[in-house]
Amino acid sequence: MRRDFTPGRPVLRHPASSLGTIPPDSPSRPTAVNDLLNMMGLTSVKPLLAALLLPPVPLLLMVLVGARLLLPRRGLGWTVILVAVVLLWFSACAGTERLLTPMWLQPPPALGADRIAAIKAPRDAGKTAVVVLGAGAEPRAPEYGVSNLSAPSLERLRYGVWLARQTGLPIAVSGGVGWGAADAAPEAEIAARIAQQEFGVPVKWTETRSRDTRQNAGLTVAMLREAGIEQVLLVTHDHHMPRALRAFEQAGGKELRVEAAPLGLSRQELSGGLEWIPSSSGFTRVRQMLHELAGLLAGA
Repeated sequence: MRRDFTPGRPVLRHPASSLGTIPPDSPSRPTAVNDLLNMMGLTSVKPLLAALLLPPVPLLLMVLVGARLLLPRRGLGWTVILVAVVLLWFSACAGTERLLTPMWLQPPPALGADRIAAIKAPRDAGKTAVVVLGAGAEPRAPEYGVSNLSAPSLERLRYGVWLARQTGLPIAVSGGVGWGAADAAPEAEIAARIAQQEFGVPVKWTETRSRDTRQNAGLTVAMLREAGIEQVLLVTHDHHMPRALRAFEQAGGKELRVEAAPLGLSRQELSGGLEWIPSSSGFTRVRQMLHELAGLLAGA
């Protein structure tokens, strides 16, 4: 049963204490690869594992294995090489991502105009917020002379600001310095500066210590709970939303209602079969989709 979201007047600025992991007694808490890495103190190697497990590395290794098999087992060797080349081809096609994302990730739909209008209803004032998740930053952008958000982060911030304007809700931004990223200002601080200076909208809360999605959830939920927030609109890209939504629902438990506000759902169908021709954008989209699928399966 849905309750209407409404503008509020949160009072907390930037709490300092909270846990960056999902509480052990949370329902449906994933116990998988991510937990094993945490117990072994190897969380920081997740970017390296992702780079090794996602295309093109495994498929290039398949080509090498096939080449090695050519002398003792020529037929098998050529089969392995052919399969690897075919998979490499489709791993760089936009059509692959367009077909598989709805089946494998099942992202929720975008917020419709009717739902956004309902959120404006003046109920539960002060108990609702827009939460924008980071997606990377540039330590220093020479053209600006300061740190900057990555393109995906800026897209999320822009949509979060738009939602805040449409609904009158305050904004929270979550993001520190990701695993494997160079030392830089936390993403949330950069986002708050850009929101204020370039969009003219202040950020109410900044969570600056998280390094991955689960820490986004644990730290942000603790921060908003202290402010009395009971409902959030969660802003992130569609391919990231299933994993982010799961993490926030587990961190918030029954005390926090989370509603997905995804962006990036548009899937342009290229004419003339172009979406089945390998491209850099197609490779990026397929890799993002597989990254999120792996994260869901690993409990990340």
